[in-house]
Amino acid sequence: MMPSSSEMLFILAVFILFFGIERLPKLARSLGMAKGEFQKGISDSRSMTEDDLDRGGKTENAELVEKADSAGVDIEGKTVDEVESDIEEE
Repeated sequence: MMPSSSEMLFILAVFILFFGIERLPKLARSLGMAKGEFQKGISDSRSMTEDDLDRGGKTENAELVEKADSAGVDIEGKTVDEVESDIEEE
């Protein structure tokens, strides 16, 4: 149910009383930026989830550990790049 015009005016008046007229543009800008960051986070998480599902539900690191185990590579104390290069050498 949509609020009527008088209800919208009342809500606007309450915002003006709480935040002041000079802070409303800053508040609106902050809300817009927060919405943009939220949408970006949602799209990033969707792409990561789809990639994980393509790998059989495993994250990149879990798949790398599994490859290292099957290749007989010790991963203790190594970076991801070092493990990947060790796997390629095997």
